[in-house]
Amino acid sequence: MRIWGITGTNGKTTTTWILNEFLGGGYITTVEVFTGSRRFSTGYTTPPFATFKAILDEMEANGVKDCAMEVSSHAIHQRRTGDVAFAGGAFSNLTEDHLDYHKNMESYYRAKEEFFLRLADSTPHAPVAICVDGAYGRRLFETCSGLPLNAIACGLTVPDDVDLAAFIRATCPLVGDYNVQNVLLAAALARGAGMDVETIRSKIPRLTPRWGRLERVRTRSASSVYVDYAHTDDALANVLSTVKSFTKGKVWAVFGAGGDRDRSKRPLMGAAAARFADRLVVTSDNPRGEDPLAIIEDIVGGMPAGTEFLVEPDRGKAIRYALSNAMEGDAVVVCGKGHETTQEIAGVKHPFDDREVCRAF
Repeated sequence: MRIWGITGTNGKTTTTWILNEFLGGGYITTVEVFTGSRRFSTGYTTPPFATFKAILDEMEANGVKDCAMEVSSHAIHQRRTGDVAFAGGAFSNLTEDHLDYHKNMESYYRAKEEFFLRLADSTPHAPVAICVDGAYGRRLFETCSGLPLNAIACGLTVPDDVDLAAFIRATCPLVGDYNVQNVLLAAALARGAGMDVETIRSKIPRLTPRWGRLERVRTRSASSVYVDYAHTDDALANVLSTVKSFTKGKVWAVFGAGGDRDRSKRPLMGAAAARFADRLVVTSDNPRGEDPLAIIEDIVGGMPAGTEFLVEPDRGKAIRYALSNAMEGDAVVVCGKGHETTQEIAGVKHPFDDREVCRAF
């Protein structure tokens, strides 16, 4: 069984799912695990080693030939994948996140880089696909090119990907440049795994949004409503600018930030939302052990002077406010929780699904 690891800040879940659509087999993602016979959630992006090993054993017993999986920076640093030898890997991007754990961007990058250094030791000449549209991707590609790895550059800035990117934009239901990058990354690794380009192209038109990744939700609102997992400034900028590109009216952003996590990204998220959305409703995400209003204050602190916004700590009320006030031609994007079905407040997880709240409106 070949195991393919996908790492990066944003796009891991989507890229892992797409790679599985190309190669078939099983997958391990933040949202769901598929072993070839059953689907379930572990509650982790990359589960602890004992769980991980049990999943691989089940996949192998089911005759799974390829496993695509997310590998988080925490998992790399904590060596959660143990001595499992990956067949290859991919890197999407690196933007500010998890600095409560890694402390600074250099340490965060080094954790990601470590995955590829280990891969070079365990599986010489393994294919590694790297999106080089960002500075960290270019740096990693240069590093991997000097290792005994088959480093494959991909992205919107790679001349060889221009035609495929145009085909993705024309045929793929996943919208936005960031999703084009996700498909290009998965396609590059699939090619490295031995799949021919025509087979890959034949599967691209069947890739539809899922798991709260710019997932459209049918509601009684006059507006178009989307739920997305965006919880970093880069992800917010990507999803909101994408929705803005095809929306005739106003773009509403309903968003917050998680508690007991990286505080430094909160003002950056506020600035990104203010830049790309026309209407801002700042609310709670998973406040965990923090005061929701304190988190919101951090977010609002990054917005330019004069920015208009509404504060509503109750996430359900915030969503319903946006759906009630958005007009025909507008788009409401509920950001931050995506696929999640609970909201953690003061250490207690309460049932809460953005999609269900929108549907019940």
